Amino acid sequence: DPVAMDNLGAYTAVVTCFEYLCGQGEGAALAPALATKWTPAAGGKEWTFELRKGVTWHDGKPFTSADVVATLDRLSGSNLKAYIVEGASVAVDDFTVKVTLNNPDGGFPYNVSWSNPQSVITPKDYVKGTTLDQKPNGTGAFKLEKYDVALGATFVRNDNWWGGKPYLDKLEYIFSDDIATQITGLQGNAADAIVQFSVAGGDALLNDPNIEVISLVGSAHREIWMNTREGNFADVRVRQAVALGLDRPGLIGTVLKGKGEIGNDHPIAPVYEFWDSSQPQRTRDVAKAKGLLDAAGKAGLKITLYAPKLQEIPQLAELVQSQLKDIGMDITLDVQSTSTFYNEWCETYDPICDGGQEFGIVDYGNRGAPDVYLVKSYATGEWNSAHYNSDPFKAAVKEYQAALDTTGRASATKKIQAIATEDVPYAIPYFYNLLSAHSKKVTGIVITGLGHYDCSKAGFVA
Repeated sequence: DPVAMDNLGAYTAVVTCFEYLCGQGEGAALAPALATKWTPAAGGKEWTFELRKGVTWHDGKPFTSADVVATLDRLSGSNLKAYIVEGASVAVDDFTVKVTLNNPDGGFPYNVSWSNPQSVITPKDYVKGTTLDQKPNGTGAFKLEKYDVALGATFVRNDNWWGGKPYLDKLEYIFSDDIATQITGLQGNAADAIVQFSVAGGDALLNDPNIEVISLVGSAHREIWMNTREGNFADVRVRQAVALGLDRPGLIGTVLKGKGEIGNDHPIAPVYEFWDSSQPQRTRDVAKAKGLLDAAGKAGLKITLYAPKLQEIPQLAELVQSQLKDIGMDITLDVQSTSTFYNEWCETYDPICDGGQEFGIVDYGNRGAPDVYLVKSYATGEWNSAHYNSDPFKAAVKEYQAALDTTGRASATKKIQAIATEDVPYAIPYFYNLLSAHSKKVTGIVITGLGHYDCSKAGFVA
């Protein structure tokens, strides 16, 4: 179900068929996709989207504003509930949609773009629970031909795609959660590409003369969450001790082989033009961390750290375990399959993230703007595994959303960075470069760093 997706593997398959109102432009910019133009009014509280004409669904029906309104209404109760209510989207005509937001938001188009994967536009007859394999459709360059949850998915060319006839006849995705299998398959010519890999376990690709490695600098990161509401981490001093116990340069050097940027326990990445570079960087201080644990009555704290078996995260978990041992913490690791892990991250997601474990590491992919991190992970609770609730933080996020220019956003993010670093609901040690790889026989693949693998203009080198 596009609305309920929660992992990169699902994103890859679904966005091969479905598309967004706003597409990927240069850098962090947006570009026209199913919408050709978007315009704010009423200080950013209203947005009007002009839709692309001549687009057809895979089943031959025309794409119209009715599909967009139905999709946004469906999202109003889940993915976009912080932004709109049901009925907030109105079809002005067959190719114009007006959206009235709950609050002004100068960056709302990012929430109906690749930056928010669940916002793909689906047909008006899709309802909650409708899945792509049950009811194949889309407006994209490829159509779903077959799907096996254990093995993979096959897509065939959409000759009627609005963007022009794709070069490839067919795409075949092979499902695997084992990096060694993926690398062997690529180097042995059993596959042409790997959607995403990490340096940990994937370094053999970096110097292979037959492989093209794409390294995308962005905002993708790992969040070490700590339950701020109750339990061992309710005292901010314990959370600050964890943050002070991390050797961030050491993590980047070991886990990422230098392919990343240092984090400062907030989700505003250096790649964003409104990032506040003047904020002091938190550095490792074992003595101070021990003192904070002592003062909080948590010296020698024994705790389990939960993590998914995903890319470099298991290795990161081992290093966090080792580094925090230096400040007196006794950590047991529980590394799980992704299918199991996301029930440990949050037991429920609707209307808020509730339950789940009190300490763990979760993945966040690249976004063209930090809105998803700020709203879903910190401010409203849908993915807020730290159960963080801060009125000053929420006020700063509202200020950020209301800003219609970079200057206004920079003023707000300065506050956001300071509050998040002080409160530490999440320790964020680094922002990692997204690594993707493909055979040098292949060209034209475009990635976002969020599981999207655009092959609409891809082909084989002659």
